[in-house]
Amino acid sequence: MSWSAHEFELYVVQHHLGGRVSIFPLLLGNYVPDMFTKWLTYGLEIGPFNFGVDDPAAFHRGWPGAGFTHSFVFGLAIAGIILLITRSKVWGLSFLIAIWLQVVTDMADSLGTLALWPFFNENIGIGMWAYAAQEGRYMDAGAYYSSLGFVMDVGWLVVALFSLRVMTKTYYREVVLANDPVMQKIARRVPETALLVLYRAAFFYGFTRLIAWTIWAHVINDFEWDLSWGGPSWVVPV
Repeated sequence: MSWSAHEFELYVVQHHLGGRVSIFPLLLGNYVPDMFTKWLTYGLEIGPFNFGVDDPAAFHRGWPGAGFTHSFVFGLAIAGIILLITRSKVWGLSFLIAIWLQVVTDMADSLGTLALWPFFNENIGIGMWAYAAQEGRYMDAGAYYSSLGFVMDVGWLVVALFSLRVMTKTYYREVVLANDPVMQKIARRVPETALLVLYRAAFFYGFTRLIAWTIWAHVINDFEWDLSWGGPSWVVPV
């Protein structure tokens, strides 16, 4: 999985596709595959109650499990539903691109994704870094930001910085809002300042997440760097 690249990717997509997409459905589509599964994957304790699953990796990316959410067919299905509800090609295309991007990006780790589900029920991945969600949130963060996952996040940040024009108020008004009929309706009821904050929030969330977790892993703690393919070696990959 990616910790920050997902957010950066969306602004790059917005920059290159312009009015054919909208950052708002791109953001929603980005979070859909993990929205109802990530907290169970890591486990959650609330008082005496412990919510989690016995095999986090199988649940998150496998079948049977929630792995179907990281597939191209799931992206098509959700995009089709969104298109029927909103009657907006911009929203339908944006959802499709966002979910497919998540599927492809997450194929980079050792676990991979069920990209071709239901036609092929095996995970497809290239194993750049070790998937470590089964070790818990903090070990997963330490492993990710000590491996080529960190390199990928930084790489997408650099690419996104060349797309910062999309963050301006002028671009938001003339390109995004002008071509997004759903947001035009919302904008009649919600102040522009609030929508601009939401419009820019994911980029800053991804940026601060990258910085904060890297400091946590290598300044506050002492995780060992391992930028070899499939690293870090001190995590047992799934």
